[in-house]
Amino acid sequence: MAGTAGKTSKQMGTNAFKEMKQVKLENPVKSVGMKLFLMFFISILFFVLIVGMISYSVSKSVIKNKVAESSLQTVTQAGQKLDFLYQTFEDASLQIMLNKELQDLLEKVPTLDPTSYESLEVIRQLTDKLNVVTFANKSIKTLHLYRPDGKLIVITGSGGSTLSENSGTSDWFKKIVENGGKVAWLDSKVKGYSSSSTNTFAIGRLMRNTLTNSTTAVLMLELSTDLLNKEITGMSLGDDSKVVITNAENKNVAVAETAELEKDAAIQITKEQRDEEHGSFVTKDDHLVAYYKSSISGWNLVGDIPVSSLVKDAKKIFNYTLLIALFAAIAAVLIGLFVARMIGRPLVNLRNLMQQGAKGNLTVRANYTTQDEIGQLGASFDVMMQQITTLVQQTSSSAQAVFETAQELTNSSKVTATAAREIAVATDEISNGAGGLATESERGNELTHHIGIQMKQVIEANLEMGTAAADVQSSSEQGTKYMSELISKTNLTEEMIRSMVDKVDNLKDSTRSIRKILDVLNNMTKQTNILSLNATIEAARAGAAGKGFMVVADEIRKLADQSRQSIDVVGQITETIQKEIDETVKVLSTATPIFKEQILAVKEADIIFKQVTNHMGGFIEQLSTVSDSISTLEQSQVVLSDAMTNVSAVAEESLATSEEVASLSSEQLSISDGLVKLSDKLDLLSKSLTDTLSKFEV
Repeated sequence: MAGTAGKTSKQMGTNAFKEMKQVKLENPVKSVGMKLFLMFFISILFFVLIVGMISYSVSKSVIKNKVAESSLQTVTQAGQKLDFLYQTFEDASLQIMLNKELQDLLEKVPTLDPTSYESLEVIRQLTDKLNVVTFANKSIKTLHLYRPDGKLIVITGSGGSTLSENSGTSDWFKKIVENGGKVAWLDSKVKGYSSSSTNTFAIGRLMRNTLTNSTTAVLMLELSTDLLNKEITGMSLGDDSKVVITNAENKNVAVAETAELEKDAAIQITKEQRDEEHGSFVTKDDHLVAYYKSSISGWNLVGDIPVSSLVKDAKKIFNYTLLIALFAAIAAVLIGLFVARMIGRPLVNLRNLMQQGAKGNLTVRANYTTQDEIGQLGASFDVMMQQITTLVQQTSSSAQAVFETAQELTNSSKVTATAAREIAVATDEISNGAGGLATESERGNELTHHIGIQMKQVIEANLEMGTAAADVQSSSEQGTKYMSELISKTNLTEEMIRSMVDKVDNLKDSTRSIRKILDVLNNMTKQTNILSLNATIEAARAGAAGKGFMVVADEIRKLADQSRQSIDVVGQITETIQKEIDETVKVLSTATPIFKEQILAVKEADIIFKQVTNHMGGFIEQLSTVSDSISTLEQSQVVLSDAMTNVSAVAEESLATSEEVASLSSEQLSISDGLVKLSDKLDLLSKSLTDTLSKFEV
């Protein structure tokens, strides 16, 4: 069916291409018919595909949800069945723990020597008791009994003999002990816990004395993993589904492939999911997972089925959708071609007629007879072409009349332009003469104005000079007074310096007297020191009677030394004062001639100030004479400036009048030239219009 539909679609596409080729479109996409064809084709195909895809998506989602519910229910029921099996194993371990005879035998084991006959007999009896249990319950593969410290007591069943004699350090043994009296579920091992050749898992618990509650032994039941495999292999969630049992660490406990035991499970259950009793979810790789957590063993029963296998039946809806979409595409092609022929061909024909009319053929007509919109469009086209023909004929007559009028206007405008050009030349000459006169008068006006400004500056400068001369005269008089005071103060200073020199000489003599006194004191200290030394010698001769005198002599000697040191200090100070006095005398001796020269300079400056005062009086009198002359000159300048201003105003009025006349002449000349150009242009336009109208066929 699909092959037949494909051939039909190909044939329809060929026909559509031929149909489009007949209408001779430059760009088919711009055609109204092609747009309608594409609109019908895309709309029909779009809605068919949308409906089909929505149906496929909804059915896929419904199937997924229903299968998820069914899978979760199946996994939950299987998990509950496994819980029943787990409970039978725990009950078996509980029966062994509560066996009174076993309890009694286990009480004897710690009290006997392991090499004694009694110990061997007790172990034989324990073995017989445990063999009875293993024979009665075929699910139990091996039974282990250990001392609380991990040493093996007895092992029965099909277990190997390579088990370590002490398992106290094993992880599984520690797990059993840590669980106290509760059952500990031990994961499956590939070779079992007793090194057997088959896969086994185990449960273990502590054997306690029912009276004292003390631990007597550790019991471990080793069970074949096939028990669990039988349960999960009997489950089927659908095609390609997998069921495994995993522990809390997502390690495989029971799986169909033996090689996958003790490895990480393909499906990882998160901690949040393990907190729930059961649930389902979809993985990133699109697998539906249903799980059930056992409340007894803590293991997870996990079912995994690919979503693709669940929704494979929904593929039929998808395939039917594609098939219907193919038929819808064929129908859309047929409808589109019909619309293209019904609407596109008349429009293309009308377009071609319009193109011929645009090239100048005004005789074309559509002659459509239909009463629809396209027929009305054709009739309107025919009326338009008839109106254009009439308009072209009338325009041709008008163009000929315009051409004749343009010839007459050209001749008249040329004569007017010649006369305007001669008038413009004459007015330009008059304007140039008036312009020169105005320029010269303006220049004279500027010169007189400039002279007036300079006269004002001279007057201001004269006033400033008079003021400055008066200030100089006043300053010189005041300077003369200051110089007189300076001479008197300088004389007083000279007298004070002379007095200071005399006093410094007296001070110098006084320091020399002090030096002599210090020499006398220094001699006295030396004599005192000699006397104290003699007194010390005499006291030493006197022996014990002279000890007191010796002390006094020492004190006198110390006082003499201190006096000598003080005299030395005073002598140094006196030397310093003597040096400074000598330097002061030198400075004053140097300053005295300078003060004398200063007095002479002040007297000369006083004479100069007096001369300046006399000269400035004569200068002020001459400035008064100059000021009178400048006032007379300023009045003459005002009269001259008024006269030049009047001349300049008359010249400017004459220039403005001549320029206005020249401007009017130039404007008239421009208008005349423009009129000539317009007449020439009108002539050209009339010729061009005639040539253009000649192209139309009427």
